[in-house]
Amino acid sequence: MTPEVRRAHVTRARDLFNAGEYWLAHEALETVWRSIISDGDAGAARVWQGLIQAAAALLHQQGGNSHGVATVGRGALEKLAGRQRPDVEVETVRFREQLERALAGDAEPPRLELRAADGELRTDEGNR
Repeated sequence: MTPEVRRAHVTRARDLFNAGEYWLAHEALETVWRSIISDGDAGAARVWQGLIQAAAALLHQQGGNSHGVATVGRGALEKLAGRQRPDVEVETVRFREQLERALAGDAEPPRLELRAADGELRTDEGNR
């Protein structure tokens, strides 16, 4: 997958996720994850799998499936733990903190935020 195609998939996943379209976001995130697996980057693939599981856990939460929230959410939180990886285009540290609160019912769902090439959060119109 070229960097441009990857960025398009990541941007689409972000837009879907932030609109609460968790199933469609899950599918878009999975496309990126599969390309990372084929590249052999297990560390980055684990983080992307955590993002996929975050979307699935929030989908379970929307549907009132507390068991799904607990089990899938736990997996997401485990995979998203740790420092921000420089090779992952979305911010994951604050995302994970907000996800944990949201899954506990104490906060709104987190928003996916894209990072610029220099690691700073992007402030483009679609990311506000």
